[in-house]
Amino acid sequence: MKDVLEVVREGRPHDVPELLWTLDAAERRALSAELKALRAQLRDWGWDRWTERRPVHHAIMVAGAGCLTGAAAVASWIGARDLRDFATPPHTLLLAVLRRRDPAWLGDVAHRLAGRAATAREDYPLIHGLVQRAGCPVPVTDGYVHGWLNSVSSRRRLPELSADPQTPVLVPRLFETAELDGALLWEEGWAAVLASLAETGVVERDVLVNCSVARLLRGGRPSELRFVLDLLRALKLTAREERERTADWAGLAADAPSAVAGYAQEVLARLAESGGLPARQVAEVSSSVLFRPEKKLVRAQLALVGKVLRRDAAAAGELLPVLAEAFGHSDTALQERALKLVGRHLGSVDGETRRALAESAAALLSPVHREAAAAVFGTLPQEPGGAGGPYVELLPPPPEPQRVAPAAGTLPELVEEVAVLLRSADPDGVDTERALDGLTRAAHRDVEALREALLPLLPGLWWYDHARADTRHLRGVPLFVAAVAGRIGRDALLRGVRDVAGHGCGHRRLGRVPVARAQEAAFRAVTDPLPFLLATPTWRSGALDPAELVDRLAAYRRLGVRPGECDAAQALLRVRRTGPGVREAAEAAAALGTEEGDRLAAWLTEGRGAFAPGTRAVAEVPRPVWVEDRTPIRRPVVATAENPVLQREFPPAFRALGRPWTGEGANCYCRISESREGIAVLPHERETLAAWLLPLVTRCADEDERYGGQVLPALAEADGEAGPAVHLAVACGLVARHADDRLAAVDALLVLASRGELDATRLGGDLAELVELGTVKVNRLADALRTTAETGAYGTVWAVLAGALPTLLAGEPPRGLGAVLAVAADCAERCGAGASGSGSGAGAFTASASESGSGSGASGSGAAAREGVPGLAELAARRGSSQLVVQARRLAKALA
Repeated sequence: MKDVLEVVREGRPHDVPELLWTLDAAERRALSAELKALRAQLRDWGWDRWTERRPVHHAIMVAGAGCLTGAAAVASWIGARDLRDFATPPHTLLLAVLRRRDPAWLGDVAHRLAGRAATAREDYPLIHGLVQRAGCPVPVTDGYVHGWLNSVSSRRRLPELSADPQTPVLVPRLFETAELDGALLWEEGWAAVLASLAETGVVERDVLVNCSVARLLRGGRPSELRFVLDLLRALKLTAREERERTADWAGLAADAPSAVAGYAQEVLARLAESGGLPARQVAEVSSSVLFRPEKKLVRAQLALVGKVLRRDAAAAGELLPVLAEAFGHSDTALQERALKLVGRHLGSVDGETRRALAESAAALLSPVHREAAAAVFGTLPQEPGGAGGPYVELLPPPPEPQRVAPAAGTLPELVEEVAVLLRSADPDGVDTERALDGLTRAAHRDVEALREALLPLLPGLWWYDHARADTRHLRGVPLFVAAVAGRIGRDALLRGVRDVAGHGCGHRRLGRVPVARAQEAAFRAVTDPLPFLLATPTWRSGALDPAELVDRLAAYRRLGVRPGECDAAQALLRVRRTGPGVREAAEAAAALGTEEGDRLAAWLTEGRGAFAPGTRAVAEVPRPVWVEDRTPIRRPVVATAENPVLQREFPPAFRALGRPWTGEGANCYCRISESREGIAVLPHERETLAAWLLPLVTRCADEDERYGGQVLPALAEADGEAGPAVHLAVACGLVARHADDRLAAVDALLVLASRGELDATRLGGDLAELVELGTVKVNRLADALRTTAETGAYGTVWAVLAGALPTLLAGEPPRGLGAVLAVAADCAERCGAGASGSGSGAGAFTASASESGSGSGASGSGAAAREGVPGLAELAARRGSSQLVVQARRLAKALA
């Protein structure tokens, strides 16, 4: 046994098997205990000893596998993560040390190893060797299947699959794993090889076809679905095989991703041509496919319906009502195609069906097709708000301010809230504010009781379990709790409060304030506890009611408490300075007779600390180092001026807020949650916030980054002027790369419009400038504005486009402008931008928009209708049938 231990400690795994066979059962049991102790010692070795540790780990793995007697214990020992690194385990030695065990026991170990998802793929050679020696059934776990596939592909033994007895069992399992193995997706030839296995009978053809179709129905990544489609094409399904799976093709055409749905449509079209697809099934499929947004799929389905109707005119009663789905498609060309198809076969249906189709046409078709629809159906029914009636702009109601709930009243309630926030990766800023106020109140009542209540929450937190953990990056509730628990010293807290924030990006300037305030609150909790915090917001936007702040200062005066500098400074920045009750609050603050009361009164009445408007420019920003194109990005920036009051009279952590900001070189990697939290630092300075947060959003547009647009809804709901910086930030969000950022920008646009703060002409000019800079894609703008219009804000979107189109049409039209013109034409037709008179059309929209706050945009749309869009007539006069020209003609007709 000593010899084995010496060999293990020296890291000589190849010498272990022969030495183990000289030990009896008792010696092996004793050796296993020694190996466990040695394994525990190795966990303390640093990474500087990794070359020394690996052979020792391998020796321990082999020796332990030979000493342990239970199958579960051996599988757990071999699969242990602390005995592995990026090197391959010693599978040959493990097989050698286990070779004399009972076959049934070896099979048990093999299946247990195959069931370990983390290691089964890597351990395939060992598991396969054990299965061969045990003569047991082949494991079918995901890890074993992937390991088998890689063992074949890595050795280029594709033709040998037919001779492998595992192939009939494991090939079907390839399609049942959670994810298809990468070897199938990226290594050429697999589709042809699997198809050949079906041809030669190694794998049953029906099984392979069923597995492939089932995988398509299950869905997956595009690369996975692409491989399965390649396999189905390689299998060359017969007419019988396609007909037997008609229901599957119908489901795929309705719900699968575009590429898969297109393949399913091809199969259904073949079945329809051969008479194997009844009209009832065509109608069922069409009712789902025609609802899809993909133009190619809708066009193909309309073609399929047309073929069926030409072959069987009696099917019109079932198929024509389904075509009403296409009347509501966003593409007017598809609407026209569906209308023509209905018109050709309308004579084959009864009067009730004709009336239903006419009602659908009146409700769903674009106004541009109303004349053609009237020619098809005769007189169309009038719809409320339809053509000829007053247009009503549908905007969401302005968001109502939401009050922040009071802090938890009892210690158990507070501890429950803190427990959630301690383990939250992205805590809500308002929840953090409430919890900090609750912790401050609890510390004031009894800090020892608070500490005892919090201690059970801390095991498992990285900064608590490791005594030497770096706590400098803690913020919010974890920072306060760590201070109460003694993990952060008082000197460190005090230094943090007094640190002067560096220049940094705008997000770091804002993010430094809540950190300093939490450090101050924690320092006071362990030295001189405060009864509560002054700056806890009244509303979720971060704003603080002035009367409520006066009441808090009065309570401080009664208790004789000295306010925290950071807390008092944050309260001043959050307090509402305009609106009802401000003058009365200023008088009450002055009557307190305290320094803080006088400062608040002056802040409310003298307008001190206001931020100057920003100045806009276009800067050239270097591209990221990993991008091959080194041409600088031309990006709009907004610079802010110096604020002397904040630099002179506020605590160190606030002084960076008063420094000038150029807006250039603003590439940073701040968390979006910090930016959302930063909006509550200056809830009444929306323009300044927009200038500082603008780089986050512009990078989503010109560098394809993500999540920056998520700050826009909160920015739109903040207080203060909605000027050039706010509109520019929304414009950048509307052309962001990712759909979730564009949707956030749409929400912000609608909030501004519903509050009467949207300058549509300015926003349109910003969008045109972004396109002119050449760093954004026009199709993203079309998608965002189409989404906005479909909420019912057609007049608002037209007003924005009326401000953008003159610039976009001034020179050579940018790529993708046809889609934007399609949105503009649809909005102009629906809101009556070209109509005259006060009772409907543009006049009705102008009145409605003024009432809802979009007056400036409405007037812009009316001017565009009266004077025409410069450059539109020339574009509409071009020859050809491209989308650009067709939509230009449509818009010109709508405005005429």
